[in-house]
Formats: sequence, structure tokens, C-alpha cells
Amino acid sequence: MISTGFLRQNDIFFDLDESQLEQIASICREQGFGGGEMIFEENSGSDELYIIVRGQVEILIDPSLVSDRPEAAPHPTTIATLRRGQSFGEVALVDQGLRSASARSASHDTHLLVVPRDSLMALCEQHPDLGFRLMRNLAAELAVKIRSTDLRMREELLYTQRSRRPG
Repeated sequence: MISTGFLRQNDIFFDLDESQLEQIASICREQGFGGGEMIFEENSGSDELYIIVRGQVEILIDPSLVSDRPEAAPHPTTIATLRRGQSFGEVALVDQGLRSASARSASHDTHLLVVPRDSLMALCEQHPDLGFRLMRNLAAELAVKIRSTDLRMREELLYTQRSRRPG
């Protein structure tokens, strides 16, 4: 059984009471991965949220998927390395669209808490207060990630513009 104390440490489960955390813990499962093992691929279907229990996870994008020159970036690029307590795959809870990046275990003994979307949504429907709090927290978590990505894009654009100026 997943510890409610562990869930409480994640921002997505902020402000949930013990009973609500127990309900969420009851739908989760833990899954292990070896070093370099893919958790999911970019552009694959999505229906699970992941929280790192132990180890590290790299988030990667494949620049060749959006480039008109695939040879310019032949390998996936790591854009983030996540550690214990951090979550990824949150967008799957919102729209079940295609994954916007790949996730790969970055350590030999990575353990993830897997939260299935269908079970979580059923729980939210059965318990509207839990659903409201969870979705509020999820929106806040995604907003932080969007702002961070926006800042990184602006920095990259500014760097690119400065490096193109004649010196």
C-alpha cells in the first residue's frame, strides 16, 4: 500500500485530508524501472500520472519531430531531470492527448507511483470536494511548468537573437 505521507509531499495532493489521500493511495500502483529504460515515448497515448518514489527520470524531446532538418538534432535532448517526489505526465489527466515528451529512467533502480487517469477521474466524480482540490492543485502545478517553459523559450530566443547580431 502506498503511504499517504508520501502522497502528502507532492503538490498535486496539497490540502487533501487523510481520508482523501487514502482513497488516492488505493488506486495507485508502484512500478520499477532499470537505468535507461523508457517509461513512455513522445507522441504516445497518455492515461497515467507518475510520481517518483525513488531514483531519477529524464524528460526528453526529439527535435527531429519538429525540424525540417532531422540531421541537425539526431538524438533526443534531455530537457529536465526529475527526482524523488516530483511528478510528470500531468497533462494526461486533463486531455489524454499524445505525450509531449519522452520519459526515461535515469538511475538503475527507479520506482514510480503510477496514478491511472480513469480511476482518478472516477474518484473525483464520486467525491467532488476531492476532485475540486485535486484539479485546483493540478492547474497550479501545470501553470508553474508552463511559466518555466515560457521563460526558457524566451531566454533561448533572446540568446539566438543576440548570437545572430553582427559583432
